[in-house]
Amino acid sequence: GTRIKTRKRNIAAPLDPSAFADAVVQIYLDNAGDLELVARSIESSDLNFSRYGDTFFEVVFAGGRTQPGTLKPDEGECHPYSIIECEATRDAILLSVIYIQKILRRRPFLIKNLENVMRRLLQSLELFEENERKKLAIFTALAFSQKLSGLPPETVFQPLLKDNLVAKGLVLSFMTDFFKDYLVDNSLDDLISLLKRGKIEDDLLQFFPSTKRSAECFSEHFSKAGLVPLVEYNEKKIFEVKLKEMKSALTTQIVEESDMSEVIETVKQRVKDAKLPDIEVIRILWDVIMDAVQWSGKNQQQNANSALRQVLQFLSRHLFLF
Repeated sequence: GTRIKTRKRNIAAPLDPSAFADAVVQIYLDNAGDLELVARSIESSDLNFSRYGDTFFEVVFAGGRTQPGTLKPDEGECHPYSIIECEATRDAILLSVIYIQKILRRRPFLIKNLENVMRRLLQSLELFEENERKKLAIFTALAFSQKLSGLPPETVFQPLLKDNLVAKGLVLSFMTDFFKDYLVDNSLDDLISLLKRGKIEDDLLQFFPSTKRSAECFSEHFSKAGLVPLVEYNEKKIFEVKLKEMKSALTTQIVEESDMSEVIETVKQRVKDAKLPDIEVIRILWDVIMDAVQWSGKNQQQNANSALRQVLQFLSRHLFLF
């Protein structure tokens, strides 16, 4: 009559994403795609979102569960109210963004699943039609405009840098649509801040095919797209980089007391390559000269005398620079 005590174990139910997808699709169909009603039905359901988060967003974006590595629907039910199937307009897609925001507020853990699915979709741009890629670009722009529950920019932008997508021009087209739609509701400063957080602000040329990675192609493309402020920003940034490079080169030469001809050649070459205006060249030269002054910090008169000596010394050696 000895009783043997057995330890209870948690027995995990087998994964069944197909049944989950069919259940979500049925909610869409039962509510005729009314996303507000769909959201309410999902809230009151007992579906296991913690296990099938990726599957849920496949249904949201594609209308049903997709086959691994493709956008083709897997076996099972589908609905016609997905983001890919809706109109390619901001108003239509905004409804889906607001709907997802509601879901994420109640289930914030799903943000990781949204990241996963968006990453897969963006890495598969070549599988979409042009109109479908535009819808994804609009969705992405609106998601960031609406600050969709902390969606990380890096997660969205980095997957786009696949060589084959860039080479085909798909990434440039996507980003152009994204820029245009994002700037409808946001300033250029907002866009630059977003790109910085996405770690792509320093080199927007990486979205261009390798044969078109030049400042000229950048300006031409985005000017035609009506994104002149972005062109002006990029030109200003390039200009500032060239100024910084020139200052660094001259500082090194002056500190090392390089031969006069080398200094002259550096200035002339930099001015020619960067098309720098005279006033900027003079400002850089002044900064370089002042940086070479040994500031004592004891009193203003001594500092002024030191600065004057440095200027006179420079002029005596470089008077014929221009």
